[in-house]
Amino acid sequence: MIRHGAVRIDAEIRADPRQLERPPWSALTTTHARFALGDDLARRYQRDVAPMAAIRDTSPECLQALGALMQPRDVVGLFDATPIAGNKNLTVIAHKTVEQMVYAGTTAVPVNDEPVNLTAADVPEMMRLVELTKPGPFAERTIALGSYIGLRIDGRLVAMAGERMRFPGYAEISAVCVLPAYRRRGYSALLVRVLMGNMLSRGETPFLHIFSENTAAAALYMQLGFLYRRTLTVTVLGRSE
Repeated sequence: MIRHGAVRIDAEIRADPRQLERPPWSALTTTHARFALGDDLARRYQRDVAPMAAIRDTSPECLQALGALMQPRDVVGLFDATPIAGNKNLTVIAHKTVEQMVYAGTTAVPVNDEPVNLTAADVPEMMRLVELTKPGPFAERTIALGSYIGLRIDGRLVAMAGERMRFPGYAEISAVCVLPAYRRRGYSALLVRVLMGNMLSRGETPFLHIFSENTAAAALYMQLGFLYRRTLTVTVLGRSE
């Protein structure tokens, strides 16, 4: 459900910010455990839901457990404070730095416009939008992780945003994207404000991740009340055999 208007967080249900240090682990061991594969050594999202994974620590046994959850040529991304090394079966494809930003306010700005709720029937069009705009990973069942909303013009989906990783007290805004011909109209800000209102009404603090070089997105989110929390490294690992 899309909610509008100013809402306030109940301070008593603010969660431990240490959960933000490794968001995939926090999500896969709590709110999103139903989407998880693995155990207390390593966990990953189901392959058609999201490519994120996490390990309890960087010990050889945890890396081995992660490899056991992956198929040959499978790829996952791990969030941590520092780069993670691979092993004989897990090859490091890339280390990417991202900036974690957290909403610093307690209320959301009222929104008068009406985005549409996106459903499984919209996934093919959502996938096409993601392919054109490259906001980050989005799979066939990513929509199952939370609410996704969009804007249509003449029936065409031109912008969308949604919720990805969630754990007690926090919800991540993700897949914020707008077709190039429809940018600079405030659509990203509109969709993010709606999601923020929904999250705050549930007692959750909104957070998000952007690639470190994406200064334009950083400026937008700072205008919306987000502050930098810390830099994280996303280690992209692929299973070689």
